[in-house]
Amino acid sequence: MNNLLYVLLMAPQEGGEGGGIMSFLPLILIILVFYLFFIRPQMKKTKEQRKFRESLKKGDKVVSIGGIHGKILEVKETTVVMEIAQDIRVTMEKSAISMNKEGQLAQQQK
Repeated sequence: MNNLLYVLLMAPQEGGEGGGIMSFLPLILIILVFYLFFIRPQMKKTKEQRKFRESLKKGDKVVSIGGIHGKILEVKETTVVMEIAQDIRVTMEKSAISMNKEGQLAQQQK
């Protein structure tokens, strides 16, 4: 009975070196899944949005983050002048432009 108790209690501790790596395996897998399914797609989307905003030009019809539809009249370094109605112009940050009038980012048009 004592030998059986010894085997059940002490056997897992004898192979402690291999068990250390195996105990971190679930944590490594969780980090990998988060990277593949959350972080990487978000980085890709951010990159596409940055490219879209850099490619804005005069005459583009766009939608702002707040849902304002308009036509770009002038593009500056960090801002755009947008006409939202006849003779009504607003200046917006480029970062406030979310998509073109068709609801697509520039990368999705290809």
